[in-house]
Formats: sequence, C-alpha cells, structure tokens
Amino acid sequence: MAEKWSPSDAGVMRLPSGLLVRGRRLRRPLPPGPSPSFAVHLLGREPAATAWEARWVRWPDFRLPHDRRQAAEVLREALERAADERVEIACGGGRGRTGTALACLAVLDGVPADEAVAYTRRHYHPRAVETPWQKRFVLRFRDGA
Repeated sequence: MAEKWSPSDAGVMRLPSGLLVRGRRLRRPLPPGPSPSFAVHLLGREPAATAWEARWVRWPDFRLPHDRRQAAEVLREALERAADERVEIACGGGRGRTGTALACLAVLDGVPADEAVAYTRRHYHPRAVETPWQKRFVLRFRDGA
C-alpha cells in the first residue's frame, strides 16, 4: 500500500468517502512531494511514458472523451485504486477535462450528478469543468457515460 496524498498537497480533492485524488495540469512540472502511483491522462494525443502506471483516455481539449465507456471504466478503476494508492487525474491545463473527470469520480462516490460540478469547483478548482457539454457529461455520467 502506497503512502497516501496529504489533503494539503496541491490539487488534492477529498471525495465524500474520504478518498483523496489529485488533479493536475500536465503542462507544468510535476509538483513537489510524492509521485502518483496511478494516473489517468486525459489528452487528445498519446502522452509520454511515466515512471508510474497510467491509463490514457483520448479526450481532446474542451471536448468529451472519444470512447465514453472506456472513460467510465478508467474512472471507476481510478476510484477503486484511490483507496490504497496515490491516484492522479491530469490533462493539459488541469481544469476542464480534469475537473470533468473529478466531478464524475464525485458522482461515483455518491455526490448527486446535479451537484457534482459545484462540489468539484468547491473542493478542487473554482473554474473546473469548462464547457456546457462537459457539464452535461457529468449530469448523465451515472447513466452509463
């Protein structure tokens, strides 16, 4: 079992169950502190290899994932792994796609879908989830993504 994130670490969001996940922008250097043990990269192009295990979800900037089922599967895996591992969700800018994925994790963790964007903005970043279609994706996420 890996050492967990600290709730005070940059970008770390606490889910209602108490699980901690970190959101991050990939265009910036890795923040100080422990590295993730598992990451989900939300990018339009395949990301560079990492020293830790990672999954890639093809998700262009300001859009939605190309394969919504795959995205839902990867996010479910991330939530399960957050119980014992340092899980990071990351995209280029760290707000739109990352915020959308974090809001979906919140839905999986019990936050009502119509409250998940506000929850993520309160607990992660005030401008998380950038587009109307990203908000709609979160609202419909429970229905099978």
